[in-house]
Amino acid sequence: MCGIVGYVGSRTAKDLLLQGLERLEYRGYDSAGVCLLEDEGLDYVRAVGNLDQLKAAAGSNGSDSTTGVGHTRWATHGKVSLENAHPLTGCLEDEVAIVLNGIVENFRELRDLLEAEGHAFGSETDAEVVAHLIEHHYRGDLVEAVRATYEQLEGHFAFVAIHREHPGMLVGARLQCPLVVGVGDGEMFLASSIAAFLRETRRVKLIEDGEVVAIEPGGEKFVSVDGTPRRREELEVDWDDEAAEKQGYETFMLKEIYEQPQAVADTIGERLRGGLLELDDIGLTELEIQNLRRMVVLACGTAYHAGVVGRYVMEEWARLPCEPDIASEWIYRNPVLTKDTLVVGISQSGETRDTVQAVRLARESGARTVAITNLMGTQITREVDRVLYTRAGMETGVAATKTFTAQLALFYLLALRLAQVRRTLPEDEIVRLLAEVESLPAKIGTYLDGDHPIEEIAQRHHAKPFFLYLGRHIGLPVCLEGALKLKEISYIPTEAYSAGEMKHGPIALLDEETPVVVVATDSHVYDKVVSNIQEVRARGAEVVAIATDGNEDIQHHADDVVYVPRTHPFLQAALAVIPLQLLAYRIARLRGMNVDQPRNLAKTVTVE
Repeated sequence: MCGIVGYVGSRTAKDLLLQGLERLEYRGYDSAGVCLLEDEGLDYVRAVGNLDQLKAAAGSNGSDSTTGVGHTRWATHGKVSLENAHPLTGCLEDEVAIVLNGIVENFRELRDLLEAEGHAFGSETDAEVVAHLIEHHYRGDLVEAVRATYEQLEGHFAFVAIHREHPGMLVGARLQCPLVVGVGDGEMFLASSIAAFLRETRRVKLIEDGEVVAIEPGGEKFVSVDGTPRRREELEVDWDDEAAEKQGYETFMLKEIYEQPQAVADTIGERLRGGLLELDDIGLTELEIQNLRRMVVLACGTAYHAGVVGRYVMEEWARLPCEPDIASEWIYRNPVLTKDTLVVGISQSGETRDTVQAVRLARESGARTVAITNLMGTQITREVDRVLYTRAGMETGVAATKTFTAQLALFYLLALRLAQVRRTLPEDEIVRLLAEVESLPAKIGTYLDGDHPIEEIAQRHHAKPFFLYLGRHIGLPVCLEGALKLKEISYIPTEAYSAGEMKHGPIALLDEETPVVVVATDSHVYDKVVSNIQEVRARGAEVVAIATDGNEDIQHHADDVVYVPRTHPFLQAALAVIPLQLLAYRIARLRGMNVDQPRNLAKTVTVE
C-alpha cells in the first residue's frame, strides 16, 4: 500500500507534494520521492527511509515548478533501495515518470517483451514496466499512451504519469486501488486519499475502474479505457483531518478490517494467476522440498495463531509434520534441528524480538529458514535464508486484523506449493484448492458487505464479565485469535479452548452469564462440535455460533448464528475470523475503549 499525490496549478508544487506525502506516510515509509517538471525537463529527488529523509534530500532550495508527483513506498517487489524508490522512469529519465500504488501481476511477461525491444530496466520493481509501456506507446498524446498501457496491465493498481512535453498535465488511472481527483480554484490534485489534499480543497471527483483521467489547472477530462468521454459529478466531503486519514471509518482498526479483501488479494497477487502457482521465494529446489522431513513454525501472538492454522494445512496437504511453537519458549528449549527441517518464522513487523532470535538460532543450528513478514528490510529478513512477504499494507491499529488473514493466505499457497512438489495431492485437487484460495478476497468482501447480527449480539453481551471461545481442528486457532482480539481491545477476561478439552476443567466456569462463542463451520468434526455445544447449553450458557452458509441444523443448537460464505473447510479460517474481529470491535466500542491504542500494548514487541 503506497501513497500517491500529484499537483498542477499556479503554486509551487514541491511544498504541496511534501505536505501531501506527510498525510499519506501511514501508507508506506520504506522510501519516498518527488518528480517536478522543470524548464529543462523532469527533476527527481528520492530517499530511502521515512519522509524526513526525503525532506533532507530535497533541501530548502526553491523550485518554481507548478507540476509534479510524489510517492511514499510500501515495498512489495524489490528490496528497499534508492533504485526501487518512486518516481520510476522509462529509458529516457527526463521524458516520462510514473508513481504507482498496488501490484502489476503480469509484470514479468511485460518486462520480457520490453527488454526484447531494447528497453533497459533500472529497478527490481513491478511498477517500472508501466513507465516503459507509456514510453513505448507515446506518440505525442499522453492520455492515449496511458490508455494503451492500461489495457496491457493485470493486477490491482493506481498510477499517475508525468511527461516533459505536457507541462501542467498529469494523467492517472486505477484498477481496484484508490485514486481520487481534488478540485481547486485554478489547480487540481490526484491522490491515493483525500487526506493528501484536504487542507487545500474538499471538492472531489471519484475515478472508477477502467477510466483514465487527465488533470490540468483549469479542470479534468475523464475517458474510458476504450476512449469514450466520461463525466463525473463533483462531491464535497465534510471529513476532518483525522477522518480523512481513516477514509471515513471511525477507527483505523475498523478500516483495516474492511481492507482485508484487498490485503488478501494483494498477497495472492501474481503468485496465483490463471490457476498456476508461482512461489519460488522459498529458495528450495524440488529435490530439497521432497527431502524435507519436518517443519517448525515460530511466532508470537496473532502470528502464532496463523502458524497453528498452517500446521493443519501443511500436514493435511503436503504431508509434512509441522510444529507451531511460541518463539519465546522455543529458544530456551535446546531444540532438535537438522538440515532437512524447514523453520518458518512469522512476524508482521519483522522486528519481533523473540521470533528474530528464534530464526537466528534455527539458522545457526543448520536448519533451512524462511520468514513470513509484512515489511521489507526489517531485522527478520536479515536472519533467514529466504523471505515470503505478505502485502497487507500499513496496519496502524495495534490489534492485528488484515495481517492475520494475509498470513493465512500465504500459508495456504506455501502448503499447496509443497504439496505439488511432494506429490501428496492429486493435481486436480490442487487446482480446485487454488481456485478456492483465489476466491477468498471476494468471499471476505461478500461477508463484510452483507448483513450480520454482530451489533445485536454485542449489545446483549458487552457488559458480561467473562467469555469462553471453543473450537476444534481448524476452528481452534480461529478461536484463539478471536479470544485474543476480545482481550486486547475490550479488556474482558476471555479463554479459548479446544472444545474437546472443555469438560476437562473449563466447563466449571460456565453459568447463565457466560457467552460461549463456538466456531462451528462445516468440517469432519462438525458433529463433535455440536455435542460440545449441547454440553455448554446444558449449563445455561448462551451460545454464539460461527457457521457456514446454508447450515440450518446449527440453528437448533445455538442462541445466535453468524454465517460466513462457504469454502473448503480448511480455508474457513480466513472467513470465520472476520465476525470474531467485528464482535470484539463492537463490544470494545460499546465499552468505550480506544481500540486503536489498547492499554499496555505496542504494535511491535522489540524486547524480550
